[in-house]
Parts: sequence; structure tokens; C-alpha cells
Amino acid sequence: MADSWKISLACTRAEAEAVQWELPEFAHLDPAPVIMSSEPDPAAPDVWRIDAYLEQEPDSEMLALLKALAPSSATEPLVERIDEQDWVTLSQQGLEPIRAGRFFVHTPAHRSDVPDRAVALEVDAGRAFGTGHHETTTGCLIALDRLKEAGERFSNILDLGTGTGLLAFAALKLWPDARVAASDIDPVSIEVTEENAGINRIPLGDGAGEVELAVAPGLEHPSLEARTPYDLIIANILAGPLVELAPSIGAALAPGGQLMLAGLLDHQAESVATAYREQGLAPSFSIVRGDWPTLVMRKA
Repeated sequence: MADSWKISLACTRAEAEAVQWELPEFAHLDPAPVIMSSEPDPAAPDVWRIDAYLEQEPDSEMLALLKALAPSSATEPLVERIDEQDWVTLSQQGLEPIRAGRFFVHTPAHRSDVPDRAVALEVDAGRAFGTGHHETTTGCLIALDRLKEAGERFSNILDLGTGTGLLAFAALKLWPDARVAASDIDPVSIEVTEENAGINRIPLGDGAGEVELAVAPGLEHPSLEARTPYDLIIANILAGPLVELAPSIGAALAPGGQLMLAGLLDHQAESVATAYREQGLAPSFSIVRGDWPTLVMRKA
């Protein structure tokens, strides 16, 4: 059995939350490390830990990249050799199933734990963001559930910045006759989404009841442009890109359509909402998870 490696370092909560997002400094590595964060002691809410799992012994460049994720840390990273089976097990520690409305998001280790009548989605910890364990993804799942409860119907849906495909799959579970598109600027994310579609038995294609995949910056892709206007757009990215993309997202949304905005912090919510009000959208409701709001807006 091959050995693998685990590198751990102390960090602040802000540093831990930052590693939930795409890390371009590791994009060139093959295989890339699996990087996760956790709160070891709830009684010490600002003392967090970053763990990285690798298939090879870390060299000085890798250690320097990992140390840069936690500049506040006064100690050197802890490097441990683990066997391959332990690496798979340990990389899932802390990833307990997430219950968000009717959704039950779980890793392979919890396939047998799905409650009755729950909408189950399996997403393994891996190369792309979006396991459901960050508050932004959970907030979007709850918002989707609320839209369904309110009787909303959607037939043409876009998950912009899909990560692992989780939100696109969730939307299709709620509106199974819809056409759904899932896009991301990162080709690895689309590869992961395709893998996860197979695991969750999500049909891929451009028809009703299927998810079409696209590698694209924003909406700049022929298939995405051809499908406009959308009656539901989900955009769980970051505040800066959300503001920058406001004109193109607003134009791609049908009159009366709903827009879900996430990936922003409390203090960024007003500037993001203002950018979309300028495109003719008005607030519908919001979901707040910790410091991370999910904004739902409707186009007039």
C-alpha cells in the first residue's frame, strides 16, 4: 500500500474560510493536494486548522505554498506520513452530512445514512469547491428549497460557477423537467462535475431533464448565450466577480426570473445588491449563514 502525506498548520478562522475557495496557486499541480479546514475546538472560535493531503512527500515548494495559506501561524507545519487508506479516511474527517431543507449532502462514507424522503446528493471532497459544507453552498440549498416550497417553477436554469455541480444537481432534483446549464471558468471543476453527475445519476445533455456543462468565464460561451434568457440563475462565486458580471447576468435573466447570489460576506451584500438593482432586479428574500448571506432577487 502506497504512503501518503498529511500536512497540518494552525490558522485563524478567516484563513480557514479562505481555503474553501479556488486556490490558483495549486492549479498547476498534478495531482493537486486535497486541502480542508476545520475548527478543532468550538470553545476557541478563532483557532482553526488547515490540513492538506498529498500523494507524495511534500517538497520545500509545497511547504512554502501551504505556509502562505496561514501567514498568522507562528509554528511550522506538522508533516505526517500516513497510509493510503488512512488518507482517504482522514480527508473525510469533519465532513459530516449536511441537511439543508430537504437536501442531504454526504460523502461516500455516509451513503447508508440518508434519511427517508430526503433528496440525497453525494459529493466527495476533492479537486473543486462545493461539497455543501461551506455556508455559501448550504445557504443556496436552503434558498432553492424555499423557492420550491413557495411554488416557483423554473424551466431554464443556469448554475454559474458550478464548482462540483452540486447546486445544478439540486435544482434539477427540484424541477426535474427543467433544462439546466452548469458552467465554470475552471476546466477541472467541469471534469469534477461530470464525475459527480455519474455518481448521482444526473443525465448530461442539452434537453429537458438534463444538465449541460460548459467551461466559460461568466456567460461567454456559445451554448450559454444560446440558452438565454434563464428564469433562474444561481451564482455562488465571489463578491467582486458578481458585481463585475451584473450587466451580463441581468441581461441573461428573463423578466420575472429569480437570481441567487452567494459567495459574499455581510459587509459586501449591499454593494452586490446595488449592482443588481441597477439592472432592474429587486430583493425577494435572503438566507444568512454565519457571515455569509445568500441573496435572492427577482427581475421586474
